[in-house]
Amino acid sequence: MKNISQEELAVAIGVTRKTINTIETGKFVPSTIIALKIARYFKVSVEDIFELDNGIVE
Repeated sequence: MKNISQEELAVAIGVTRKTINTIETGKFVPSTIIALKIARYFKVSVEDIFELDNGIVE
């Protein structure tokens, strides 16, 4: 993947740097739209960047 700053990615996909930071640290789960924009930016599938938590919620 490209080696860019959080700010560069944020500007490229139209979100704040804080949003990118909270996604990277796992404090925020991105919307489908943001996930698709990130994947499109890096020219990979969403599954290449994000994975589902396999934990079972009861």
